[in-house]
Amino acid sequence: MATNSLQSLHHNHSLLRRHLSDTPPSTFSSSLFLKPTTTTTTLSHSLSSTTTFSLSSSSSSTTSSSSSTPSTSQTISFDLLQQLLASKNFRQADEETRRLLIVLAGEPAQKRGYVFFSEVQFISETDLKAIDELWRQHSNNKFGYSVQKRIWEKVNKDFTKFFLKVGWMKKLDTEIEQYNYRAFPTEFMWELTDETPEGHLPLTNALRGTQLLNRILSHPAFQAMEEVEEDTVADEEKGSKNGGLVGLRDGSKPLSKSLFKADYSF
Repeated sequence: MATNSLQSLHHNHSLLRRHLSDTPPSTFSSSLFLKPTTTTTTLSHSLSSTTTFSLSSSSSSTTSSSSSTPSTSQTISFDLLQQLLASKNFRQADEETRRLLIVLAGEPAQKRGYVFFSEVQFISETDLKAIDELWRQHSNNKFGYSVQKRIWEKVNKDFTKFFLKVGWMKKLDTEIEQYNYRAFPTEFMWELTDETPEGHLPLTNALRGTQLLNRILSHPAFQAMEEVEEDTVADEEKGSKNGGLVGLRDGSKPLSKSLFKADYSF
């Protein structure tokens, strides 16, 4: 009887080996790694311990691979940005800010290498405020998104006037008053001096238009600041009606209509 059992086991093992050899590689791979079934369980008992170890190893490596996938839920560190700003390395701090925005915007932005304006909504208020506060802290409140937003609001959200205010455009040495956009990066100002315009940094790439910068400056992170600005304007108007100066101008000339065509290429 023991002999009959051994012969039966040998016969089943031979059938199993023939089945494995007749199965196309792609079919075998798919059923083995993606859909473990009772057939696979039988296979584990029929084959040697080496085969069973191979299945466990493959399952573990798959789990490890999926867990290493980048996720926006991971904690983002602003330590490098703080170090660069503290050392007044504004050029590299600007690059690090751009990298952080890409990471915070989500996996599609990370794969693409830049942020779509529609992805700004995925950046949390806390993170965007943290970036802005670091810039303001290490520039005596001269740089930062909230600083840029205040300037943008003062020029009624006119981007051409905004670019002139923050120094992203330069006046040309011509008889007619003309302006052109600064060349990146050599013509931008990477030092904090009295001559550096307020709101000059950080830069925002406007190669695809001004929608990205618009969404950043309109982000809920700076909503409270906008409300304060509106209250200030209301108080100034009220003061004007009570004998304050009305219509005070800075004496600056109106912008020339002969501005170069906007490309926002930095």
